[in-house]
Formats: sequence, C-alpha cells, structure tokens
Amino acid sequence: MTEVVLIDWGGGNIGSVRYALERLGARAVLSADADTIANARRVILPGVGAAPPAMARLRELGLVEPIRRLRQPLLGICLGMQLLYESSDEGDVECLGLLPGRISRMTSGPGVRVPHMGWNQLQPINGAVSGLLDGIDAGAHAYFVHSYAAPLGEDTLASSDHGGGFTAVVGRGRCLGAQFHPERSAAVGQRLLANFLAMEAA
Repeated sequence: MTEVVLIDWGGGNIGSVRYALERLGARAVLSADADTIANARRVILPGVGAAPPAMARLRELGLVEPIRRLRQPLLGICLGMQLLYESSDEGDVECLGLLPGRISRMTSGPGVRVPHMGWNQLQPINGAVSGLLDGIDAGAHAYFVHSYAAPLGEDTLASSDHGGGFTAVVGRGRCLGAQFHPERSAAVGQRLLANFLAMEAA
C-alpha cells in the first residue's frame, strides 16, 4: 500500500509538495488513477489555480466521487483545501462538498492587497485540538498565495487575518486542509506535513 498519493490533476504545486514529502522520508506517488488513490494510506489534494477548471478536471478524470468516498486521511493544500468545501464564489462552482461552507473572494482595502501573498501568522481558534497542529505555536508564520478563502467556522483549526479573519487550517474527521503552502513555509510547513504523515491511516 502506497504511503501517500498526491492527486495528479495538474495543480501547479504538486512537484514541490512531493519533494517536501520526500525530504521527510515519505514515498509520495503522483496519480490520477482512482484505484491507486483509493488504496493509498493517505491522500493529498494539492492545487494552484482556479476552482472552476480544477473541478472540471477532476470530473474529467472521474475522481470526484472516488475522492468523496475516501476514508483515509485526506489533506487539501491551498486551492485543494478550497475544493473540499461545498462551493466557491470563484466561477460559482460546486466543489467536493466534504466540508460545509462556501469559499468567497477576499476583500481588498487600504493596506490590504488581493491576492494575499506572503507570510502571515497562524492562530489556533475555537479551542481546536488537532494532531495536524502539534508543535506549531500560536503566531507561527506560514506562506500564503490566494485570492479566495474559507470563512471561519466550527471546523476551523487555525485562522489567519488579511482584511478579515479566514480559515488557515481546517479539519473535520479524516478531512483536513491548509490554505497556506506547507512546501514553502519552512519549518512550520514541514511540521504540518510530518504531522499529517504521522496520523493513523486507513
């Protein structure tokens, strides 16, 4: 059984995520094959780009329902995290529906540029306790690049702020997500990926 499969739908950051996992000693396989994904111990949905073409590509590959049926730990990264939600304002697209809520465009203003690009702080929220955040202190910095974001909610594990609070790390059961790029977030990102790899697999 493969330790971790990265869903290969064409997301631009997939190679750098794979290298980050390999630095942690994980055997990471890129695949768009439903059976390979279903039989992995852990699955990562990476993504850079826009929600409508990403969802269109997942449908074209026949991966929407297989992803919805996964029972092993699943981590969405950046756009991949957004696709875990019910829908997105970006193109008014239906997403995977594994997490409740709708992704919305961030609001620009004085001193607040969109896209949100650069380092920002993570803050645990709602008293959330998750193995995904073990060893990551409040106020730790992570690297973000995005124009759309998930609202704060009961599944929010950590928030960040850019013209308003948004979900930076999310978790509901086996379904997890990081809005920031762990592969570009130095020690904080490596720790989050290591925590994901340490989670109990199916």
